[in-house]
Amino acid sequence: MLPFDPIDEAAHQWGRRWDGVPAMHAVTSLMRVQQLVLARLDGLLRPHGLSFARYEALVLLAFSSRGSLPLGKMGERLQVHPTSVTSIVRRLEASGLIRRLPHPDDGRAVLAEITPAGRELVERATADLVGAGFALDALDEDQQRELSEVLRPIRAAAGDYKVDS
Repeated sequence: MLPFDPIDEAAHQWGRRWDGVPAMHAVTSLMRVQQLVLARLDGLLRPHGLSFARYEALVLLAFSSRGSLPLGKMGERLQVHPTSVTSIVRRLEASGLIRRLPHPDDGRAVLAEITPAGRELVERATADLVGAGFALDALDEDQQRELSEVLRPIRAAAGDYKVDS
């Protein structure tokens, strides 16, 4: 553990050469927190044989009304590239957590369907994540809500979702 905040020091050095210190400090902090949170989440999920990406896919299927979705729809909702969905689905299928089925109405599409083992694993993994505050337990619930709201305009400006006027 360092005796000083390296991001504060980087911002100090940055400011001696360039403008944009607040933005540089914010983005560097955001990226570091992303690394820390993802590492902790992956650590919590590792005993379940999951990464956070595979966990998200299982949760998405568990939330769906039929327990299945076309792979294209999964990629859209998870906001990942189609090749990433294929990789995620392949790993989950190999673990017996989902199965791939032909789409009943579209001969070109493939459905991913969560299995009972997948549903059971989602419940256990979710309990661990909730118990650890999704790795944001250093913040209270009001701060967690505030963080979500602070980040919302960045997501909206990037086209993450449609903003109603």
